[in-house]
Amino acid sequence: MIRNGHGAAGSAEQPAPVGRRAIRVWCDGCYDMVHYGHSNQLRQARAMGDHLIVGVHTDEEIAKHKGPPVFTQEERYKMVQAIKWVDEVVPAAPYVTTLETLDKHNCDFCVHGNDITLTVDGRDTYEEVKQAGRYRECKRTQGVSTTDLVGRMLLVTKAHHSSQEMSSEYREYADSFGKCPGGRNPWTGVSQFLQTSQKIIQFASGKEPQPGETVIYVAGAFDLFHIGHVDFLEKVHGLADRPYIIAGLHFDQEVNRYKGKNYPIMNLHERTLSVLACRYVSEVVIGAPYSVTAELLGHFKVDLVCHGKTEIVPDRDGSDPYQEPKKRGIFCQIDSGSNLTTDLIVQRIIKNRLEYEARNQKKEAKELAFLEAMRQQEVQTIGEND
Repeated sequence: MIRNGHGAAGSAEQPAPVGRRAIRVWCDGCYDMVHYGHSNQLRQARAMGDHLIVGVHTDEEIAKHKGPPVFTQEERYKMVQAIKWVDEVVPAAPYVTTLETLDKHNCDFCVHGNDITLTVDGRDTYEEVKQAGRYRECKRTQGVSTTDLVGRMLLVTKAHHSSQEMSSEYREYADSFGKCPGGRNPWTGVSQFLQTSQKIIQFASGKEPQPGETVIYVAGAFDLFHIGHVDFLEKVHGLADRPYIIAGLHFDQEVNRYKGKNYPIMNLHERTLSVLACRYVSEVVIGAPYSVTAELLGHFKVDLVCHGKTEIVPDRDGSDPYQEPKKRGIFCQIDSGSNLTTDLIVQRIIKNRLEYEARNQKKEAKELAFLEAMRQQEVQTIGEND
């Protein structure tokens, strides 16, 4: 079991009210290619109690029930641990959620999104806890799924960028990816994410820098927020006793200028939520200038500017984007110790393209069969009651 320390920015645990014991909540899943949809589910689950424990399945279990995971179990454990609403991570959690698991971790109930998770033989993995009345449901985040993200990587188009119209190619993909013969289910399909101010408020810490805190500025794409980003931010967080980390996210068009191809895979709105969910980040600048200017440093009263070991691409005019903080002697390069990049993740996906497409079709076929069985059961019940 991995417990999270609560010194990090945005850590959410509050003691239970006096006179009442703490409500312990259980969530579990694959948490493969963790995105803001997963974070939002954990945020909602955490709000239902006082302490959130998250069980993460092994590579072996996922391969058996679902297909090959994109990330290793060690990478997935660390990603979940970095989400600010998570209090503990339980590695190697069983794929089927049982009362025994809830009791072992002293959890009152289990929370899952309003979609379904099925075993290899098509059974609901939450059947036992549902029957015992120890299951709660939260709202699934519209507009994001691992299926969709995988598809964006496989299609070399920019249709997912925030200022682009959806192309006919992307629309065709959105209508067909993971679609098996016999129809479409409401969970595995692709839909468009719509950002709202309420969603940002729910994810943001809402805290201003306090006297005595060290304001540290980092900037980049933070695309497909992954373990390399987490390792970097964790190192940056350790540079001060009381750090206040501000992450500047570049506009989609700016990222595409220095990354090329169809990057970023996630648009600015999506990247904002992914970074806000990280326990090491206190604030996000949505659409930060590429060059770190004197105005920006003055506005946020920045004490230190950090960058990883990745290449620093010059600005459009050929200048060094970190010229100003370097001149002031407040620039620092950090080696995260991780060699994982967004490029490497995309390469993993492309290498296993056929496996992932087969996995999505198999998953959707199982879900549709389950839905049809439920519908038949309802029809039968109505007939018996007539």
